[in-house]
Amino acid sequence: MRVTDFLDKSGVEYEVTEHVPAFTAQQMASAEHEPGRYVAKPVIVRAGDEYLMCVLPAPCKIDLRKLKEQLGTDSVELADESEIGKVFEDCELGAEPPFGNLYDLPTIIDKALEGDDHITFQAGTHKQAVHMSMADYRRLAKPKVLDFGYHVTS
Repeated sequence: MRVTDFLDKSGVEYEVTEHVPAFTAQQMASAEHEPGRYVAKPVIVRAGDEYLMCVLPAPCKIDLRKLKEQLGTDSVELADESEIGKVFEDCELGAEPPFGNLYDLPTIIDKALEGDDHITFQAGTHKQAVHMSMADYRRLAKPKVLDFGYHVTS
């Protein structure tokens, strides 16, 4: 199901914008003239035998050791592109929306996003972004909040 169909059926307010093709969350933040802290970057991990969607701000990366400890599992590793492509067949690779529940995946957001008033994310393509309130996002995605990200300095 396309994310915009889901949002339409949910009755929430959102805006879709077009931008030049962006292949990273930071590139999309720049194209959308949006601070990277408001741009959600979904990262798929495998924790034991289960896939999870971890959502964090664009300028951050996952501390896998910290995530493993918080999940209480023996192993956590990044899923590879072939695994991701099978799960998100309706999306361009790398443009997945941060709604794991649309793909039968538990969703975890980093606490850095928790207090934001809005969120911006890829709409399943490298040329479209969705802007919506964080309150609506949290109500629809039902994410668990953990502390697993760290800010990357360039």
